[in-house]
Amino acid sequence: MTTTAEHDERMAKMTFATVYPHYVSKVEKKGRTKAELHQVIYWLTGFDEKKVEELIQRKVTFETFFEEARLNPNAELIKGLICGYRVEEITTPLTKKVRYLDKLVDELAKGKKMEEILREG
Repeated sequence: MTTTAEHDERMAKMTFATVYPHYVSKVEKKGRTKAELHQVIYWLTGFDEKKVEELIQRKVTFETFFEEARLNPNAELIKGLICGYRVEEITTPLTKKVRYLDKLVDELAKGKKMEEILREG
């Protein structure tokens, strides 16, 4: 699936610091914890809590966020629909990575088991 250039540009310029509170709110409203959210972020990116906090303080864009990440090799196992896009069909690398994160947060909020979210089995 091809996204528009405008969509991809918006993804690249959006800051992680502005989206992060929405992630926290979304998962906590559904009875999940910030610690579980962090576990999902760490799994996808290789970041630890200190690094996530630093990226928030620096107000990095998603472009920088994912440039500094070590994407989990199992990230390609993330499939499904998120925000009207089928993740596995997105062709723009950065947009795909952002949607990977969105999909994981969505799965967490929907109550999926952590081992399924983290593609462990």
